[in-house]
Amino acid sequence: MASPSTSSDPVVRAFVCTVVPEAAALNEERWSELRRLLDLALRDRPAALRRRVRLAFHFIQWLPLFRYARPFTALDPARRARFLSFLENNSLQPVRTGFFGLRTLALLGYYGQPQAAAEIGYAATARGWDAPR
Repeated sequence: MASPSTSSDPVVRAFVCTVVPEAAALNEERWSELRRLLDLALRDRPAALRRRVRLAFHFIQWLPLFRYARPFTALDPARRARFLSFLENNSLQPVRTGFFGLRTLALLGYYGQPQAAAEIGYAATARGWDAPR
């Protein structure tokens, strides 16, 4: 079975770039690392959850047809952001929950990379508060 991140890669890229605009500047090596992190995060999850993630990306790709007459990947960044805002603030709790789950994956894929952590000045250490500042 194809992983959720690679089976819908253009949608995942568009989603991640909308949630984390800095991701648009990622090179192929960093996108591969992002996909690896997503696959790792979902690898040990139940098959039903992995199917829901794939289905959610499928809906994100095609639901904008009803409002914008274009799939998500064909929308400009402003329309993508408006569509995701609609999902984020939807009155249906399962839609909001699904959006925040995918958003969490996008943030994990981007900020889970050492380069991104360094870019924002994040220097976590196992020594915690005892580490020199």
